[in-house]
Amino acid sequence: MAADTSQQPELIAALTNDAPLIIHWLESLGMMFDKHPDGRMKVRHGGGTCRKRMHSAGDMTGAEIMRVLRDEARNRTGKIKILEFTPAVELILDDKGNAAGAVLYNLETKEYYVARARAVVIATGGFGRLHIQGFPTTNHYGATADGVVMAYRAGVALQDLDSTQYHPTGAIFPEQNVGLLITEKVRGLGAQLLNIEGEQFCFPLEPRDVESACVIRECMEIGKGIITPTGRHGVWLDSPMIDMLHGEGTVRKELPAKFIQFKRYDIDISKVPMLIYPTLHYQNGGIRINEWAETSVKGLFSAGEVAGGVHGRNRLMGNSLLDVLVFGRRAGLRAIEHVKSSKAAGKLSLGHVEKFNKEIDKAGIDNGIQSPLILPNYAPDHVRARQIGQGSKN
Repeated sequence: MAADTSQQPELIAALTNDAPLIIHWLESLGMMFDKHPDGRMKVRHGGGTCRKRMHSAGDMTGAEIMRVLRDEARNRTGKIKILEFTPAVELILDDKGNAAGAVLYNLETKEYYVARARAVVIATGGFGRLHIQGFPTTNHYGATADGVVMAYRAGVALQDLDSTQYHPTGAIFPEQNVGLLITEKVRGLGAQLLNIEGEQFCFPLEPRDVESACVIRECMEIGKGIITPTGRHGVWLDSPMIDMLHGEGTVRKELPAKFIQFKRYDIDISKVPMLIYPTLHYQNGGIRINEWAETSVKGLFSAGEVAGGVHGRNRLMGNSLLDVLVFGRRAGLRAIEHVKSSKAAGKLSLGHVEKFNKEIDKAGIDNGIQSPLILPNYAPDHVRARQIGQGSKN
């Protein structure tokens, strides 16, 4: 079910109006933003921006946000129950077609659970682990589009699923780092993109689609990329330039996570440039929501990368973390209102899944792919042939 992809200015209004509130809230929880000695917030340039508008916490802003939110949730013992390693695999609707919970699957015990709920929030992330066009990805291992799949089966409207964002600077060497996100902050601090001849072939802070296209063209069409020992293509990201511009030790101070990640392989990125190539980064489209994160199914909400419409078809840097926080908060507030005002769910049903499966059978579609996928299987064919349950006779 594809939805109209017309502009949704109400989503942009929500994102921008709630931004200061979110920053204040995170800091009140203990998040450690980058600041000047006098306490003012540091701001950086990003791709496609005309003003400095990026707040950060070193080069691991997302991890710092997760730290404070995880601690806040776990400190409220007795109020928030957390089930580890137990993803949702289907939504449950009631006999009125409203959200009524989810079927959960315990990855350790292989058991299925029924979780009843009068309000459900889908915040499952993107689809990077599907490796669109064979690109590596920055995404977590569970980013297999399962939230979109479950919502689609429940009849939720979707939009812009063909729009995929590639981050221009994903690590391409060493092999163990392939796909690793090299934050836009590196270029915001002054690092340049250079080809094999040391030439600057594009402005380093173009929007991500333009920057990625420049890198791919330099490698694949012009032929001035660098080839790694495993045959991958890339260009240099001149991180040593940062220390030259801002003083020795800046790379280590401002980019501690990346410094450590490369130092593991005896690469000092304050002395040696990084090899990069575009990497699959963000699912621009997804579940259609309104400004309060409500979907077309009553009682079902969505926030973050799994939702579409907030960024259109080409997200600007820095807006993804803001997106999930703004609409995650709004989803939570509206879900509480819904629970207080709604009656108990009617008879629970998976009839929408049965209907979907009948439509698949009628269409003659059988590609052998399980969905929801939960986690990708990276085992090569010769290993899969020996796995239990794969039909091997060896």
